[in-house]
Amino acid sequence: MENAARPLAEAQPGADSGSGPYGLKHVAIIMDGNGRWAQKRGLPRTLGHHAGVEALRRVVRHAGDIGLPFLTIYSFSSENWSRPASEVADLMGLLKRFIRNDLADLHSRNVRVRIIGERGSLAPDIRGLLDEAERMTERNTALTLVVAFNYGARQELAAAAQALAAEAVAGRIAPQEITPEAISARLLTVGIPDPDLIIRTSGEQRLSNFLLWQAAYTEFVFTPTLWPDFDGRALDEALRDYAGRTRRFGGL
Repeated sequence: MENAARPLAEAQPGADSGSGPYGLKHVAIIMDGNGRWAQKRGLPRTLGHHAGVEALRRVVRHAGDIGLPFLTIYSFSSENWSRPASEVADLMGLLKRFIRNDLADLHSRNVRVRIIGERGSLAPDIRGLLDEAERMTERNTALTLVVAFNYGARQELAAAAQALAAEAVAGRIAPQEITPEAISARLLTVGIPDPDLIIRTSGEQRLSNFLLWQAAYTEFVFTPTLWPDFDGRALDEALRDYAGRTRRFGGL
């Protein structure tokens, strides 16, 4: 537990120069609690989502400041389309404003944006903005911000299985060549390290169809803090919690 008492500024990076504080390469966050935050204050849910965007800005800046290589945010799941149409429309509007207003700032801070999720069914303007965010920042080398948008882990795994099945039918791959590595190579997260830590805000303790394959050996922090109240200090606390653990990856 020695690391847990040290400030992040003194945390030793991992042996790999691509590691951040406490040797972390990749932190993923399930941003939960916008609606409850608004409800507690007698506000409409839409204002909770607006406050959540401000929290996102704070956390992305802080992740870059502390040298975290990868940060993934679960911004919109494939199941979120079942929410009321007015709420979905507001969320889409927030996404558009975030990209239009924040993309230049992210680019200036050398942040690379990568989007994971199904895009074919998205409206052309949304799809165009996502493509633009990736194109503009593709050569940046600091923090990689992975945005899981219209993303579902089961759908991702099904698509990988379909791709492997098609290759097997075509004779390009033998059944015994369908290995964990072959599956990983056909996921949306190819080239992204598996998350060392997943944080979920608001006190809920479930993955909600998020990075099911990639989280096989991930550590978890569940915090009661509602997402709009989450900030750099809360992120630091979660990282210190992680630093006090011993990861064995199935070994002793």
